[in-house]
Amino acid sequence: AGAISTMTGAGILPIRKAGKLPRPAAAVSYTLEYGTATIEGPDVLKEGERVLLIDDILATGGTLTAAQALVRDLGAEVVGSAVVLELTALGGREHTGEVHTLFAE
Repeated sequence: AGAISTMTGAGILPIRKAGKLPRPAAAVSYTLEYGTATIEGPDVLKEGERVLLIDDILATGGTLTAAQALVRDLGAEVVGSAVVLELTALGGREHTGEVHTLFAE
């Protein structure tokens, strides 16, 4: 995400697991195959701002789906989602909508 941000001149917005950001403004909880988790994001997006979500791995789709919801909750528009590695056998794409993948296994 950092490299793409630098190359395009776009900003970067960290969305992290609960407790990792200094002042989170919004949070979304989601279900995992073994329990629940929460992600948080800072309240720096403007209404209607366009966001490209980039994550390292797409497995079951829970984290990426929650990140999409979090961006929308903050008033922005998700224009796309991309991951470095997709674990296709776990079916995450069924929950996330279109995802651009660099590597798939």
